[in-house]
Amino acid sequence: MVLLSAGRRLALSCLLLLGLASMPGRAQAPAAPHVPVKVFTLDNGLTVILHQDRTVPIVSVNMWYHVGSAHEKPGRTGFAHLFEHLMFEGSEHVKEGQFDALLESAGGSNNGSTTNDRTNYYEDVPSNALELALFLESDRMGFLLPAMSPARVDGQRDVVKNERRQSYDNQPYGNASVEMDRMLFPAGHPYNWPVIGYMEDLTAASYEDVVEFFKRYYVPNNASLVVAGDIEFARAETLVRKWFGGIPRGTPVPPLSVPEPTLTGVQRKTITDKVQLPRLYLGWLSPKRFGPDDAALDVAAAILSDGKNSRLYRRLVFDTQIAQDVGAYQDSRTLGGAFQIVSTARPGHTTAEILTVVDEELEKLRRQAPDPRELQRAVNQIEASFYRAMERVGSYRGKAEQLNAYFTYTGDPDYFSRDLARYQALTPMDIQRAVATWLAVDRRVELVVEPQKETK
Repeated sequence: MVLLSAGRRLALSCLLLLGLASMPGRAQAPAAPHVPVKVFTLDNGLTVILHQDRTVPIVSVNMWYHVGSAHEKPGRTGFAHLFEHLMFEGSEHVKEGQFDALLESAGGSNNGSTTNDRTNYYEDVPSNALELALFLESDRMGFLLPAMSPARVDGQRDVVKNERRQSYDNQPYGNASVEMDRMLFPAGHPYNWPVIGYMEDLTAASYEDVVEFFKRYYVPNNASLVVAGDIEFARAETLVRKWFGGIPRGTPVPPLSVPEPTLTGVQRKTITDKVQLPRLYLGWLSPKRFGPDDAALDVAAAILSDGKNSRLYRRLVFDTQIAQDVGAYQDSRTLGGAFQIVSTARPGHTTAEILTVVDEELEKLRRQAPDPRELQRAVNQIEASFYRAMERVGSYRGKAEQLNAYFTYTGDPDYFSRDLARYQALTPMDIQRAVATWLAVDRRVELVVEPQKETK
């Protein structure tokens, strides 16, 4: 199972739905291919998206529940990720342990992931095992609660707590992403707490709290299902209606609506951790997914840190050799985004030295647009990732996942060409303007992680 917190989606959020930008002197790139789909909605509200790709005899069944950690409440965090675990623990007609066993015996694989905004589950199976995947997915949507018990919830609660220890509390720099979200988003904002939740909230949650969360969010009218691959449209639709059509509709889930957060100054914080080297985290509030300047900041991040010839990597790692790594990324989400730069100091150097260089390079981009060739190099990397994702149907970040993501965020599963067009419309001046607008030196958060001092 994959946990995708805001701070850990450096590559995924930037590359999942990215395209290509055009620039002077470069031949116009071909438009992204049209991805034909059939879309229909069951009477219970489940949106179904079918796509045929007969390249290989594989089908991907990809379910998105439109619920993530942002739908939780302060004091009751971690429920979305807890259910990512519970959904694999058996349902009324699938005994504990059978979910994986049945798929593996058919030559299939499966997984799931949780973010702030959604939870997804997928099964990649040979095309002759499509009905098996649909049965398994439908049974945990419609019949999970009869098999769930306080003991099972407690067991998975302990698993999640242990995962938090491994991924955050006992992981070098693990709690930095938690601190960054706290600093960027005010208390009460849905992005203020980590996707995995807080230990005390997981402990305090009752069995009734967990059941109520499932009844509210894991319903057909709060989900979308993609079936993509080696399928016949008519048969796939028949099977979907057979296995999902009888699941009752739930109470409508209203969209989240919160005031946009603001930063009016610079917030600074230093924490210590069991690490060998100090690390600097810089963060700015940025556009939401598909919002204005979202694409421009994706490209700015690539110019700054993607590859050995990028501005920050070249200066920090090669020229001055004061840092051993650096990364920049635009983490866009449904309710807003966060642009971050992260760099680890080399032995004998400080985060203050790194900050000086970062500010110098950002100021250069604010004052002067990037060179067209520099921009071309950055978007070539983005283009390659975009088409690599389109080459495969299943697994995480394949076409099935993209179709579901496009539908969720734009309402149109075949948004490939329009996504690409966002980048094709960019100019070097757009990058300069986006950096000047969003990455202000006087409106950001600065977090430093220092090594703990040894105690005698």
